Amino acid sequence: MTFFLVVIGIWALAHLYVGWRLWGPEPAYRWGLGLTLLVSFATAPTSFIVMSRSGELWADVLQGVGFVAMGAFSILWVLTVARDLAWLAALGLDKVVAVLPEDPDRRAFLRRGLDVGVLGASAVLTTAAVVRAKMGATVEVVEVLIEDLPSDLNGFRIAQVSDIHVGATVRRGHVQAIVDQVNALEADLIAITGDLVDGSVEGLTPHVDPLRGLKATHGAAFCTGNHEYYSGAGPWCAKVEELGIRVLTNASVVLEHGDARVLLAGVPDRQGGRFLEGHRPDPVAVAEAAEPADVRVLLSHQPITATEGARAGFDLQLSGHTHAGQYFPFTLFIRLGQRWTEGLHRVGEMWLYVNRGTTWWGPPLRLGAPQEVTLLTLRRA
Repeated sequence: MTFFLVVIGIWALAHLYVGWRLWGPEPAYRWGLGLTLLVSFATAPTSFIVMSRSGELWADVLQGVGFVAMGAFSILWVLTVARDLAWLAALGLDKVVAVLPEDPDRRAFLRRGLDVGVLGASAVLTTAAVVRAKMGATVEVVEVLIEDLPSDLNGFRIAQVSDIHVGATVRRGHVQAIVDQVNALEADLIAITGDLVDGSVEGLTPHVDPLRGLKATHGAAFCTGNHEYYSGAGPWCAKVEELGIRVLTNASVVLEHGDARVLLAGVPDRQGGRFLEGHRPDPVAVAEAAEPADVRVLLSHQPITATEGARAGFDLQLSGHTHAGQYFPFTLFIRLGQRWTEGLHRVGEMWLYVNRGTTWWGPPLRLGAPQEVTLLTLRRA
């Protein structure tokens, strides 16, 4: 409860700041700005409160409005702060060399123009981000070079999806489109690297059912993300298994491909141990208990586990979680908190691939970090 109250307090202060900085003299403008900020303040937190009811129409509508409002406000807040910092810099520079109008009326007109510009830019960026999200995922084709790769594995194809977040704004139609897109790749293996859902099994079962249609030579495998634990990881792991998808929870399986062997392992999300016994990720223990194989692949939701994966001797780790920031300007800020945000990286002797997410989380916005389905092909170095 304390954490929730702190978050609500910060959310309220952010709205008060924007209202204070963008307040204008026109009554109609004030009413419009005030009502917009009130809707944003009220609906976004409520969206998280009713997330457990995802699948019910009223809850989905409320979440849809709230998440769009949250995305729009986050962009507006950042641009407002940037405008204020730029104005302060201009005031400081103006004391050295004239950069601002001396006339008070002209200076006030300039500030008003900046206010309108911030509002207009926020609206344009939000609209563009919503449109880009609705365009669907792009297919990223990646080659992973492995030394001493057996000839039977040269060309082995893994289709990766991550962070689908089935819930209020990602419905059955989205999931079916992803299944069709992945099946068209004719991969040898399908990897789902966590954050599949936001909601209960009861509410979202109709919307995840298309996943039972995933097809690959060696089927599909799944590791949990942090959002599975918010939604009930135990029931969801059972449901995913019922869909015909192998759940790997600190476990591994050997896939026979021709005369070669692929070790496929999976660990739970880093937060798993807080929710369920045995769900603390341990790549080293999984590797030590695994059978011998020609190539070792690890599914781990958060890329930060890559150092442990490399130490455990895996050749390739597949992760997601970051969404690469999801939409501008957070595509810039994400690098402050995440070492690996997207794409292919070398971590010690291991390759790490970070998927940008196949849909979105929360705000149905994508801008500067398009959602993706990844097709990774193993090649002999």
